Amino acid sequence: MSDEVNVPPAEEASTDTGKQAALGDDLDLSLYESQVAEKPSHIDPATLSDKDKRQMMSAGIMFDDLSQRSGTFIQMDNAPIHSSVKQDGIEVMAISQALEKYDWLKDYFWQAVAADTDKYTAHVDCHQSDGYFIRALPGSKTLYPIQACLYLAKSRLIQDVHNIIIAEEGSELHIITGCTTASGREPGIHLGVSEFYIKKGAKVTFSMIHSWTPETGVRPRTATVIEEDGLFLSNYVIMKPVYSLQAYPSARCIGENATVRFNSIMVAPPGSRMDLGSKVFLNAKGSKAEIVSRAITTGGNIIARGYIEGNCPDVKGHLECRGLIMGDSGTIQAIPELKGTLAGVDLSHEAAVGKIAEEEIEYLMARGLSRDEATATIVRGFLNVDIQGLPPLLHAEMKKAIETSEQDLF
Repeated sequence: MSDEVNVPPAEEASTDTGKQAALGDDLDLSLYESQVAEKPSHIDPATLSDKDKRQMMSAGIMFDDLSQRSGTFIQMDNAPIHSSVKQDGIEVMAISQALEKYDWLKDYFWQAVAADTDKYTAHVDCHQSDGYFIRALPGSKTLYPIQACLYLAKSRLIQDVHNIIIAEEGSELHIITGCTTASGREPGIHLGVSEFYIKKGAKVTFSMIHSWTPETGVRPRTATVIEEDGLFLSNYVIMKPVYSLQAYPSARCIGENATVRFNSIMVAPPGSRMDLGSKVFLNAKGSKAEIVSRAITTGGNIIARGYIEGNCPDVKGHLECRGLIMGDSGTIQAIPELKGTLAGVDLSHEAAVGKIAEEEIEYLMARGLSRDEATATIVRGFLNVDIQGLPPLLHAEMKKAIETSEQDLF
């Protein structure tokens, strides 16, 4: 049982994410309805409407064969409506229920992400937000992925979410989170705070698929603390329109040989504005980081950020950002940053933004492909990020989610 939080206090945590307030667009929260979190209920996912299930499935949520899931959590607007777990040693429940069960859990709140980071975290803090609590007990490992869906159904609503994920010593968690909204053009805002605590020798694979609408504003605020020999592998995919998305998750490696990898795939259709990136602090000997992003604009605007800071000897970090501009409009701005504070750090980055070379298209057309087929082949190769460490089932699901999203792109 966890009874202490081995992370720096919230005052220090706020310095890791403090720049978020200055990024991207400002959303006027006063134009939307705010609600205090509703009491959790329990609904059989099979009884959800076909329309809602289709939307959730577009974000990677499974309904047909739940035997392929170690646990399921669904929140609609500000009310958790379902939580279940199918494996010993794994806990999945609403945050409000977890707080009733564990007195010590309150000590984890706002330790990785500071409540005063910006007005969005402050809004989550003051609205008694619910969300999911996922925990692996010491030595426990998920047999299948845990799935969590955050669904925004009501028009002009602010969805406030606060999630806590704890991987105890020597444990392993694989999580798929699908975030989406009811189909249509109804405006809404999603505010999501997620705090990850990865203990000694633990491993967490977190794959997030966003499927929003052109009128949705999205502000995730995520931070991860990784202890000795811990591993955090984050995969993020968005290939659908969104009004304004701003995310800059951070990770702090505070234990020796802690490792973090961020992989991001983003496509910005016309009208979409995305300000995305990842930030890593290598604060312990032997810690490692890799940030890889692929960005495509078909008319929208993308800012792709990356930041790695080495604060201890014998740390390694690499940042790679590649952008592809398709069409005559849309922009991609790549902002890679490295900071070394002492000798003995090994940090590198590469960034490139451009268009598909005409000779590449002509080469494929000479081999029998049409121009559209040649373009699609090149784009699929561009998006093919080598994600190491995924179990075969999760790798296949990520590939399927990307292929499904490609149908709209092409």
